[in-house]
Amino acid sequence: MSEESRRKEALVYHAKPSPGKIKVIPTKRYATQRDLSLAYSPGVAEPCLEIDKDVNNVYKYTTKGNLVAVISNGTAVLGLGNIGPEASKPVMEGKGLLFKIFADIDVFDIEVDTEDVDAFIETVKNIAPTFGGINLEDIKAPEAFEIERRLKEELDIPVMHDDQHGTAIISAAALLNALELANKNIENVRIVVSGAGAAAISCTRLYQAFGAKREHIVMLDSKGVIRDDRDNLTSQKAEFATHRKIDTLDEAMIDADVFIGLSMANIVSAEMLESMAKDPIVFAMANPDPEISYELAVKTRDDIIMATGRSDHPNQVNNVLGFPFIFRGALDVRATKINEEMKMAAVEALAQLAKTPAPEQVNVAYGETRLTFGREYIIPKPFDPRLIAEVPPAVAKAAIESGVAQSSIKDWDKYKESLLERLGSDNKLVRLLLNRAKTNPKRVVFAEADQLDVLKAAQIAYEEGIAHPILLGRREAIERLKDEIGFEAEVPIIDPKADSETDRKNRYAEIYWKQNEREGVTKYSAQKIMRERNYFAAMMVNEGDADALISGYSRSYPTVVKPMLDLIGMAKGATRIATTNILLTQRGPLFLSDTAINIDPNTEDLVTIARMTAKTVNLFGMQPVTAMISYSNFGSSEHASASKVNEAVAYLHDNFPHMIIDGEIQTDFALNSEMLKEIFPFSKLAGRKVNTLIFPNLDSANITYKLLKELNNAESIGPIMMGMKKPVHILQLGASVEEIVNMTAIAVIDAQEKLRKHS
Repeated sequence: MSEESRRKEALVYHAKPSPGKIKVIPTKRYATQRDLSLAYSPGVAEPCLEIDKDVNNVYKYTTKGNLVAVISNGTAVLGLGNIGPEASKPVMEGKGLLFKIFADIDVFDIEVDTEDVDAFIETVKNIAPTFGGINLEDIKAPEAFEIERRLKEELDIPVMHDDQHGTAIISAAALLNALELANKNIENVRIVVSGAGAAAISCTRLYQAFGAKREHIVMLDSKGVIRDDRDNLTSQKAEFATHRKIDTLDEAMIDADVFIGLSMANIVSAEMLESMAKDPIVFAMANPDPEISYELAVKTRDDIIMATGRSDHPNQVNNVLGFPFIFRGALDVRATKINEEMKMAAVEALAQLAKTPAPEQVNVAYGETRLTFGREYIIPKPFDPRLIAEVPPAVAKAAIESGVAQSSIKDWDKYKESLLERLGSDNKLVRLLLNRAKTNPKRVVFAEADQLDVLKAAQIAYEEGIAHPILLGRREAIERLKDEIGFEAEVPIIDPKADSETDRKNRYAEIYWKQNEREGVTKYSAQKIMRERNYFAAMMVNEGDADALISGYSRSYPTVVKPMLDLIGMAKGATRIATTNILLTQRGPLFLSDTAINIDPNTEDLVTIARMTAKTVNLFGMQPVTAMISYSNFGSSEHASASKVNEAVAYLHDNFPHMIIDGEIQTDFALNSEMLKEIFPFSKLAGRKVNTLIFPNLDSANITYKLLKELNNAESIGPIMMGMKKPVHILQLGASVEEIVNMTAIAVIDAQEKLRKHS
């Protein structure tokens, strides 16, 4: 994508369908006059009076306890510098979005129009009663130090400048683990810190808290080594001034054990790296380009342990591993501040998490057989679902033990369960899906690439590294649309009706004819069929000219599925083709089957569909908890529709006892675990969170998923084809660009899995 195209895409993303990235939504009923009289006058007076009696009741009756202010004056925004408060607002909204999706914390972003330290502090103090915590963001040094210090002293809620402490906490966890792998002691290692801004100062202070010695640290700014004989040093720089008579980074790197980069790109040479001690630890965290490229570093030193700020290399130092979970823990015990003990607890929790085997969901996301603690895995991945269950409790415990917590947690197991419940409302599954596809992208045929939305999806798949698109359709139309949307990449374009494809068409027709000559197919009819894009695309996959196929955007499902069944057919051992749809709901992802193929499955079919769906759920690193849906509960009806579900469940219980599956059961009982536990405590699903629904027929499945999708604005992925010999996936008519991209990732993952099974 060209810079201009990327610029336009970013602007459209922030402007449409409504400006900005966050909004406020009600959390209480508001449909009736009674509701409104409770929400406002006269009912609102009662909580006001209770808070007036005891100010701590504000946490009981308002959102304060889950509300953080992200506050900036726009003086040090990302790599943009001092761009002012209004221009910083998109960044602050983005930070609010991250708080919400990773830790379910609500945010108001506040942009303050002053560079005066006293005025800024006074503004924050005046609005502090609204919030449970303050996240300072993108404020230039040295003012940032003074602002944070004074606000921490003068306010009784947690205050943290994430630019300083976020990187410090994540990198400290990585450093502890790297030192362990290198068999080095933090008290003895020589550390070079390139950069002397807020993040560099905070990182170095935290390393000292874990035992690093000041006399072993050399810090550099834009003028070179910060020495104690230099004039006009700020108090922060003076704190780390060295007595060593050296001036340059080259000199500082000789025999150094650790390099911490928070400065600028490409300032570390291969020669500098070679001069470092054995098993050098290099954290090159300048973004987007590190102080030394990952490729050059690992080529220069095979004993290196390296981290960067980039997601496309191992060991990404990403602040999202820290701030959402640190504030979550602080808010949940109403901490008055985020102190050193809480930060160190977060460091230790992150370090320990990397040492325990990653859950299958994370392995799936990164295309790994098993992520294990080692030189390329020293800090957890941002997608790790354990973060919210491990880091906040560690922070909360440290707050309690250090005396800054105003409330306590008595049942830590229950607290962890409540934290995991907060994960249900975001799109982590989509991020896992796309990331998994990127680990090994495949050639995907887009059979309707002359449709604008399909081509846009192919462009995104190409530019994001999800797939290698092959564009099928009218060449002239595709090239015109490519120009229109700025899709400049040279990717294959194939027009099945063009003379230029005659040889390939004839080859495919010959193969198809030979395979079907005793079923009424003539050579002429085979050649005619190969002019039809879906047959042509299916043959591309069959013959290894492509790895996967996406179609169905502009044609009905039955029309598109027929060529796939005719040419590709079922996988070895499969007895049924079926589909599942994933709905991303507020309670988490729900798999619904069969939504597109089997009109009225019998008992045997339902058993097959349930087992295939369970394998698909496993593919996403999740344990299937399956409800077989009906209008009745556990034999309460003898009608054939209910009986076949009951019989399917009985068969599965007898022959596949490891499956967590039960029914027949009504949908409300399946999704309400407390109600199920109370009325049907014997059920295998009692006390569990159901994530898979198997419906008795196509009517109920298709109607349910489309109803939920439209009424709740839930994102849908699917229908995902199950039981096919090759990776072919058919879109719903008129699918959105986002849905097509997600299905492309599914097709790639399907191809990855089928290749793995046959290798």
